[in-house]
Amino acid sequence: MKKTLLFLIITLLFISCEKDCYNAPQPIVFEFVNSNNENLIANGTLTAYSIQDENNVGVQLTKTSDNMVILENVGAYNGVKNYKFYSNVKLFDFSIYSSEFKGGCDGFQINKLTFTGVGIDVTDEKGYYKIVLQ
Repeated sequence: MKKTLLFLIITLLFISCEKDCYNAPQPIVFEFVNSNNENLIANGTLTAYSIQDENNVGVQLTKTSDNMVILENVGAYNGVKNYKFYSNVKLFDFSIYSSEFKGGCDGFQINKLTFTGVGIDVTDEKGYYKIVLQ
């Protein structure tokens, strides 16, 4: 009887954990630099910046201690969403391509980002995007 009860408790625990399992998309991090590879936030050039999605809804941004910018709560959808970056230095557009996460949990994954704009150069630095604003 005790073994059966223990088995039922463990089974219920695993069943309830499966329903609460969610994979959030990996964060997107931007570093803004000039052509000399100087961080534009650190040197005071980039003082005002914001991002809006295609519905003109603002994206929450968090500045890190090493003067990079984390885009909060993006990529949790299946498909493509377009964004616009505004700043006192440059404007540019980018798109985030996301899909459902194929694994044991529900969730989404970001498949790729594409950037468009005059005078920008973007490099995927394995963990963040280095964006050169001319």
